[in-house]
Amino acid sequence: MLAVIIVLVIVAIVVIWGISIRNGIVRADNKCDTAWQTIDAQLQRRNDLIPNLVETVKGYATHESSTLEAVTAARAAVASAPTPEAKMEASNVLTGTLKSLFAVAESYPDLKANANFAQLQSDLTDTENRISYARMSYNDVVLDYNNAIETFPGSLVAGSSFRPRPGFEVANESAREAPQVKF
Repeated sequence: MLAVIIVLVIVAIVVIWGISIRNGIVRADNKCDTAWQTIDAQLQRRNDLIPNLVETVKGYATHESSTLEAVTAARAAVASAPTPEAKMEASNVLTGTLKSLFAVAESYPDLKANANFAQLQSDLTDTENRISYARMSYNDVVLDYNNAIETFPGSLVAGSSFRPRPGFEVANESAREAPQVKF
């Protein structure tokens, strides 16, 4: 009788331990989803600012239509991306086209002095900073989640139910290089 009780207690401990580990993995998975939703909200904020920015630039830089079209196309690609991975990639392209747009704006002193443009540029810079912070936060929770499902004993409990998630990576190799500053 005592042996049966000991076996039942051991089984109960193992079951509770397994449930606890699985719940931890589910919490980590949910944190990844929440972190992605934060990024998505910031990407939407940026997408909402871009039409106003493009319209403001159009008024001053009418012959820069290829840059404006590239920004508009990149914005549409972010909005229509079907997966988080595709949205990450499209977002990186949009960031590059926005840099081109701001470079174009440097050629137009009246545009740079325009209060509406300055406010939109400031809002966009603030949003880019928020996106950057949200990406770092997302990478942190993805790392925790991936560690939870890939290390022992979590890998036993996770089985094939949970798959590793990709984090954000540097868009291209040139982004890793330090900029050249010349006077």
